[in-house]
Amino acid sequence: MDKNKIEIELTSYAELLMRRSLVPLDKEKFYVLWLRQYLLSEEAFTGRNWEDKLELFVNKLTEDQKYDSWQIEQAEHAVRLYYQTCCSLPVKQSPQGEIKSKDSGERRVVANVALEQLVRALRLKHYAFKTEQSYVAWTKRLFAYSHECYGGEEKKEILISQSVISDFLAHLAIRDKVAKSTQNQAFSAILFVCRNVLDLDLSGMEKNVRSKQSRKLPTVLSPVEVQHVFSLLSGTNSLILRLIYGGGLRLSECARLRVKDLDFDQDLIFVRSGKGDKDRSTLFARRLHSEMQGHLLRVKERHRDDLKDGLGEVWLPGALERKYPSACREWGWQYVFPSSRLSVDPRSLKTRRHHVSDAAIQKAMKKAVHAAGVVKQASVHTLRHSFATHLLLNGVDLRQIQDYLGHKSVETTMIYTHVVKDMRNPAISPLDMLDQMTGSRESI
Repeated sequence: MDKNKIEIELTSYAELLMRRSLVPLDKEKFYVLWLRQYLLSEEAFTGRNWEDKLELFVNKLTEDQKYDSWQIEQAEHAVRLYYQTCCSLPVKQSPQGEIKSKDSGERRVVANVALEQLVRALRLKHYAFKTEQSYVAWTKRLFAYSHECYGGEEKKEILISQSVISDFLAHLAIRDKVAKSTQNQAFSAILFVCRNVLDLDLSGMEKNVRSKQSRKLPTVLSPVEVQHVFSLLSGTNSLILRLIYGGGLRLSECARLRVKDLDFDQDLIFVRSGKGDKDRSTLFARRLHSEMQGHLLRVKERHRDDLKDGLGEVWLPGALERKYPSACREWGWQYVFPSSRLSVDPRSLKTRRHHVSDAAIQKAMKKAVHAAGVVKQASVHTLRHSFATHLLLNGVDLRQIQDYLGHKSVETTMIYTHVVKDMRNPAISPLDMLDQMTGSRESI
């Protein structure tokens, strides 16, 4: 690329950055400088595609000791932004003087209509309600961004195209500094909308837009820290958190447990429609049996009172409510940890007693961790990580732990082997910890 053409490209790039607010304020000039450096050195990488050229450019900067890691990351962002935005802008002029775009695929949609169609498509494909909420929220943010940067009257037609989507994702990564997982979640939502609602082809974007996930070690509490945290809890919150730790449950899985999912005879908890819509069984700590039975007696008494008031229904998955009309009031289908208040189901608009709030459990855990003086960023999910790590310390087979956790592949479970390296000398014998979880010794 000759120098005159480079200057034209840099001018277009700078105008784009300022017009669409794609980078932090007053950082545009640095992005232009990085792109200039890349384009001037691009000739050395002749015969390669732009991704290979970018990789070589980044490696070259890394070998140069004068650049810090944040500068190299900024340089990579600058080049990626150039290819994802400027290279899809109008670049060709027809004989009549009309400008044509490389990106011929674009849609003008009415926001409210598109959102209604999105909800319908999500429910048709049986997506979880939380996924529905997340996808709708990201679609609204995309529409708001398009309206702000590309104009159009509110609640009327909004422009959606590959370039708009690329700009939006770049805005999230560079201006809002969202995490990689958040950017990928946003793209997954937009990809669903384009495929199932807008009929817009995004082929070729997925490889360029999705962020590479970096491997991070999970936070794990030591056995002593687990004991200390549990000693500061009481009531139903204590029972829930010990059940999560004793079986390696996710918070949502524990909150949604039904009475019929507890097997006292075999010391098992059955998780129905867990992550990935998969069923599994895991450990049910024997030392929790008596406390759980007392808890269920109180829940059953409340359920009887609800039935007397003409209520007592719970939500049932799929078509079970239609196939078994009375099942929603049966004791076996009731939640093990019901909410203290009645609420209106957002889909059916029926008044029901939902399960306990996830936020309430998170709040109780956070309060206990703070009171225990634990400086780690521990949440309810940390108990699940601790469950797996402590089982490994006790010599439990990795494939067995994979089954307990419900991981799709053993590679996911293997992350805990890296945590165990740093826990050579636990304050409590791993065998004692396993005994406590299975109930052969005094409960923690």
